Amino acid sequence: MTALRKKILLVEPQITGLTGGMGSGKSSVTRFLCHRFSLVSFSADVIVHELLQPGEAYWQIIAAMDRGFIRPDQTVDKRRVREVLFSDAALRREINERIHPLVRNKINEKILQAAGTDGHRFFLVEVPLLFEAGWQAMFSRVVVVFAAPEKCAARIMQRDSISAADARKQISAQWPLTKKSLLADHVIDNTGSWVDTMLQLLHLGRLLWKEK
Repeated sequence: MTALRKKILLVEPQITGLTGGMGSGKSSVTRFLCHRFSLVSFSADVIVHELLQPGEAYWQIIAAMDRGFIRPDQTVDKRRVREVLFSDAALRREINERIHPLVRNKINEKILQAAGTDGHRFFLVEVPLLFEAGWQAMFSRVVVVFAAPEKCAARIMQRDSISAADARKQISAQWPLTKKSLLADHVIDNTGSWVDTMLQLLHLGRLLWKEK
């Protein structure tokens, strides 16, 4: 056993998965929790962005699928890719099956590094498709950020400047939040005001982690 792994075992990292749906407010919840509590966070979406850089693993998958997705500067036209994936369920499943193991390996590498080198103990990993990808066993517990479908759609429309129909299509590509909530260890309802959400988060955080 390497010295790094020995140190990690002594630290005993606790890894919490955080998921939800498009527009439910996962990123806002993550930022608040990391600001108030002793947490190190990682985002599957950020790692996907890293893997989409020219020449990286996900970039190669997209380029092999259709060079039309690659701009002249070699970056990926993410909006076009997203539109195609949301309109083709079979292709979306195929791409997810190829990219999910790459993302999971990167997350594990980052946790090992942070726990082994810096001695961090508490980790929060934001994974939009946590249940869809079957990653539950990776985490000590799972937190779902819930919001009513109409609230999620309104947020997506405002954020991405898209129509209500397109927002609903994107939401329908993921599991319903009610289904995810029934599988979660903890649920945060982010339908109402941010003050209401913060009170829930403070209660959850004091149960699970140390305050800064």
